[in-house]
Amino acid sequence: METPAARGSGPPEPDATGEPGGPRFRAGGGRGQGPERVRPNGRRATGADRPVLPGLPAEESLLDSSPTTMGSPEGRFHFAIDRGGTFTDVFAQCPGGHVRVLKLLSEDPANYVDAPTEGIRRILEQEGGMLLPRDRPLDTSRIASIRMGTTVATNALLERRGERVALLVTRGFRDLLHVGTQAREDLFDLAVPMPEMLYEEVLEVDERVVLYRGEPGAGMPVKGRTGDLLEVQQPVDLGGLRGKLEELLSRGIRSLAVVLMHSYTWAQHEQQVGALAHELGFTHVSLSSEAMPMVRIVPRGHTACADAYLTPTIQRYVQGFRRGFQGQLKDVQVLFMRSDGGLAPMDSFSGSRAVLSGPAGGVVGYAATTYRVEGGHPVIGFDMGGTSTDVSRYAGEFEHVFEASTAGVTLQAPQLDINTVAAGGGSRLFFRSGLFVVGPESAGAHPGPACYRKGKSWHVLCQSPSHTAPAQRPLQPTPTARSRRSPPAPHRAHLPGGPVTVTDANLVLGRLLPASFPRIFGPGEDQPLSPEASRKALEAVATEVNSFLTNGPCPASPLSLEEVAMGFVRVANEAMCRPIRALTQARGHDPSAHVLACFGGAGGQHACAIARALGMDTVHIHRHSGLLSALGLALADVVHEAQEPCSLPYAPETFVQLDQRLSRLEEQCVDALRAQGFPRAQISTESFLHLRYQGTDCALMVSAHQHPATAHSPRAGDFGAGFVERYMREFGFIIPERPVVVDDVRVRGTGRSGLRLEYVPKAQSGPPRVDKTTRCYFEGGYQETPVYLLGELGAGHKLQGPCLLIDSNSTILVEPACQAEVTETGDIRISVGAEAPGTVGAQLDPIHLSIFSHRFMSIAEQMGRILQRTAISTNIKERLDFSCALFGPDGGLVSNAPHIPVHLGAMQETVQFQIQHLGADLHPGDVLLSNHPCAGGSHLPDLTVITPVFWPGQTRPVFYVASRGHHADIGGITPGSMPPHSTTLQQEGAVFLSFRLVQAGVFQEEAVTEALRAPGKIPGCSGTRNLHDNLSDLRAQVAANQKGIQLVGELIGQYGLDVVQAYMGHIQANAELAVRDMLRAFGTSRQARGLPLEVSAEDHMDDGSPIRLRVQINGSAVFDFSGTGPEVFGNLNAPRAITLSALIYCLRCLVGRDIPLNQGCLAPVRVVIPKGSILDPSPEAAVVGGNVLTSQRVVDVILGAFGACAASQGCMNNVTLGNTHMGYYETVAGGAGAGPGWHGRSGVHSHMTNTRITDPEILESRYPVILRRFELRLGSGGRGRFRGGDGVIRELLFREEALLSVLTERRAFQPYGLMGGEPGTRGLNLLIRKDGRTVNLGGKTSVLVSPGDVFCLHTPGGGGLWGPRGPRPLCRRRSCSP
Repeated sequence: METPAARGSGPPEPDATGEPGGPRFRAGGGRGQGPERVRPNGRRATGADRPVLPGLPAEESLLDSSPTTMGSPEGRFHFAIDRGGTFTDVFAQCPGGHVRVLKLLSEDPANYVDAPTEGIRRILEQEGGMLLPRDRPLDTSRIASIRMGTTVATNALLERRGERVALLVTRGFRDLLHVGTQAREDLFDLAVPMPEMLYEEVLEVDERVVLYRGEPGAGMPVKGRTGDLLEVQQPVDLGGLRGKLEELLSRGIRSLAVVLMHSYTWAQHEQQVGALAHELGFTHVSLSSEAMPMVRIVPRGHTACADAYLTPTIQRYVQGFRRGFQGQLKDVQVLFMRSDGGLAPMDSFSGSRAVLSGPAGGVVGYAATTYRVEGGHPVIGFDMGGTSTDVSRYAGEFEHVFEASTAGVTLQAPQLDINTVAAGGGSRLFFRSGLFVVGPESAGAHPGPACYRKGKSWHVLCQSPSHTAPAQRPLQPTPTARSRRSPPAPHRAHLPGGPVTVTDANLVLGRLLPASFPRIFGPGEDQPLSPEASRKALEAVATEVNSFLTNGPCPASPLSLEEVAMGFVRVANEAMCRPIRALTQARGHDPSAHVLACFGGAGGQHACAIARALGMDTVHIHRHSGLLSALGLALADVVHEAQEPCSLPYAPETFVQLDQRLSRLEEQCVDALRAQGFPRAQISTESFLHLRYQGTDCALMVSAHQHPATAHSPRAGDFGAGFVERYMREFGFIIPERPVVVDDVRVRGTGRSGLRLEYVPKAQSGPPRVDKTTRCYFEGGYQETPVYLLGELGAGHKLQGPCLLIDSNSTILVEPACQAEVTETGDIRISVGAEAPGTVGAQLDPIHLSIFSHRFMSIAEQMGRILQRTAISTNIKERLDFSCALFGPDGGLVSNAPHIPVHLGAMQETVQFQIQHLGADLHPGDVLLSNHPCAGGSHLPDLTVITPVFWPGQTRPVFYVASRGHHADIGGITPGSMPPHSTTLQQEGAVFLSFRLVQAGVFQEEAVTEALRAPGKIPGCSGTRNLHDNLSDLRAQVAANQKGIQLVGELIGQYGLDVVQAYMGHIQANAELAVRDMLRAFGTSRQARGLPLEVSAEDHMDDGSPIRLRVQINGSAVFDFSGTGPEVFGNLNAPRAITLSALIYCLRCLVGRDIPLNQGCLAPVRVVIPKGSILDPSPEAAVVGGNVLTSQRVVDVILGAFGACAASQGCMNNVTLGNTHMGYYETVAGGAGAGPGWHGRSGVHSHMTNTRITDPEILESRYPVILRRFELRLGSGGRGRFRGGDGVIRELLFREEALLSVLTERRAFQPYGLMGGEPGTRGLNLLIRKDGRTVNLGGKTSVLVSPGDVFCLHTPGGGGLWGPRGPRPLCRRRSCSP
């Protein structure tokens, strides 16, 4: 028996999920990776002939208990519509209470203008039995309400198709949003790809407001809405602004984003600018103080830009939608889903709140259904689409985040916490250097998977049996070589259709049935899904796999095609488990205690395996899982929020003020909801305070709904108790002696819709009927697998796995040892049984190698999340200056989460030193602390905490975990422990060679306190200036290590110690293979051009010290730094571990794709570093600058030798400021070097660092400085066919006496250009005294500054590539001249 889809009555064209109805069966095909639109092509059915889903049985109804608000279900229609990038889902409650559902293309201009309107028309036509012409507005007399979720805003953001926008920003900050946090997204992509800005013009506004500090000569203070006192240093120059705005209008720009410093508390200046803009005729003006009145100008500015960019697009869509109805929907309640999971009237639906409108409906859908029917067990939402998978969590309340990035834009607005991983049904499959790789590349809707047979041919990338890696972009600089992630290979197979994907693997395994799909594939869109095309495409990859297995380093038996397909599916499953572990384990939740709520087009094929891998025993699949977002819209509540900034302490003397503010906001919410027709009885409010400990940056939005008011709290509730409880749960500690500060006051008002879903179960009529029997492949081979039609199953039916459950929306795979049951609500509940015991041996298996690679990296990532959560200092919690890693029993690096590149190889040296130094003197319960350069340290502020891990029956540690974090101060001659003029190690702070931080399980607080204070005994030095933060962060590092131990213990419990240790070695060998492939390809490329297999480069530190490198390549490589200058009297000396870190970083960049980061990267390499040189100094040499400056020069030299790119700024621009009561440290961005095919990025951190910079408003509110200027240093990048990136200009005006320390490079020698490109401009450090004198500080100095002095930092630009006549041959030796 055929399914409805096979008979031609199914949904339209499938997307890359391999499921009819698109990637998610809810709006948003390919969310997170861009929409995948299906456009008319070739022969299509027209109008009424186009297949749609039939209506559902009349016994299912949406009951409405609030007719005053929503209208009577007996006489009018209620529509819930999810408009996605590919498909639109319509869920309609019809008069009488029955339900109809419909799925149609979101864009089909040959047949209709607007999909939601067309969906409503079709249902009205079908229910009314009369023809409704498309060219006439629809009668709305029978429509009570329309609820809609849409990806219109998301798609416009992803594709950059929004309104033309100009940014108006305080003078001196024109490039603030371009620089952003200054961090780069991909550490190892030398091109530093970044999304383009949403604005096309910038106007600087002459105005300035600063926080009032009462300096002599200051003006009269004014009070901001936070309660802070402010000084208006310069009113808005509206006269000068008028002409500039008129010029913008003349160029056709009609939308503005206004972002002024401290407007979160002083909005008057933005309001004045907005009034002028409206007066002149701008159609949309987004004020950042209204878009989101929260401190932090960078995310607030991005939010305002997104609002200005997207809201006009949304308004045009809404206006177009209205025109399809009589009276333009005047008497119909029309609500849109916002990113926070609440509905809002269409007139107040704005761009910045709309980005997650589509996915939010799915979260609301499973929260309102699965959570309730599963008895309140916490639920993980698993929404697998075509290009990506969304995961989320619900445990009785929605989990919101208030700052998140989408398409490179950081939005400061309430959003549901939805995590996305680039693995979906359309994710492409690769075999690279012995690893099974799934994604992140996707086949998209066109050409789609191979089985779609679309397009003329597809080049399947294959490696030759010699395993030669493809030549990477940095190694063969040709102008057209743009792709880093899909490099060319030695040979290609040409296959019809698209690339091989996860969908193809499932089809080969028999888990998808071609007969269940309509005949809409092939060039003419009239052919069935093709298993043959899938097999041919996968066979090309299988040939590559088996060539590796038979000829590789560990010869093994070849794999069958099905085993290869199963391997890719298992690797895809593991990739999708990683974000779920991040949502649960990394936040202190047990994933096995959750129910997996599966929806989306492809999720049903993977749900059992995902649940089993995470220890879950229940999968819940709603009967409308393919349209769950639309259902969620029907069940959602209407929400109105009010929020305002605050800066009051949370203390008894402020409780009255806080209650007054909350009451005022509550009144606003209630009034807004009553205006929408909700009676007061249906309105509830919830109050929140955004609280943080004073001196920290980690604020929590706290509700008091579980903490009623006491005599010692505000009347609204005991927020303090809620804050302490949640802080302890989130971070594992509290700081009882620290005051608590209120950053924001917020009230969320909810108008309860009263809708609920009732289902009259279909009665059983005997045992379930088997529609057909097929053969599906599982571990161990093919099994006979019965196929059931979901529409024929009744409540209580139980189906033993393996089996397939099919309807016109999706395919559900019930795996062996699992049992599916139809619940009383008509849903599918799968009880997940334990997997049959398998034998995973210690011998290399490429499938398990890929799985272990994911698991090892996940462990390091989760350690990092624990460290970030539990640390207290700004350096670790906010600037993210830390790294976590896992090491084998020999101390060799196994996995290092990509945190800070300068830590990559150095920690391995630290662990191995401890093994050699302590020998057998390591015991259970010991935790070691080290930072000495001779023990693998980088510089002293980077404290490394190492935990040896013992296992029953083993006398020596079986593995190690370690975490390294930059501590804000550990003593020494200057605050911040980053002295620019240190000459000995003792001057740089406390030194730990091999210190037992924890002994026999006891934290040695007294001993470590004494050690941290010890530098104070040295003349001219001080002990640590921030002991409390040191101790807190050290405890956080111990906790992060403990998490790593727990996770590896679980891995050993699952696979056995011998297997885990064996795969630690295998994963290192795999990294070695990837690097060997790269080196071999580089050598082959040079030989083909008649060039020798030796390259070299030389560069200089500003003091003239040379860094010389000669690389000899012959399958492996010798990196010889002989000729490098001797140890220096200053602090530019770099411990040997720093050079190894730089080398691992460069090798990873040159490989050009994801590989495991471990000691295997160095196995094909022999490193020669002369003893006593600047790269291997004596034990007492000062090294603080070596870590932050010399490391950058080593990278420039290595990349220069390979001709990969021009030099980047070559500096971290370290700035430290301190006095007796405060200390501040920052590193500042510069220009990145140009490369073959790309211009250098401007205003970004490059190479060995990636720390964030403090937001200007936070900087000014917490430290005695005014940031006068922070913008790009235009023209500082080197010229060439590809230009170097520009550095930045940063000006700090001091408001107190302090000691300013600068530690910088590239002030004498310029960042080199490559192959005729010009060098970047040198950096410059200026001090402008209050009396007008300007002093060049040089590259390294400490100086006392006074109020009124200004420090002006000009960071270097990056080098350019290729002169005006194009590329030149690579030189054997490249000397970088000033």
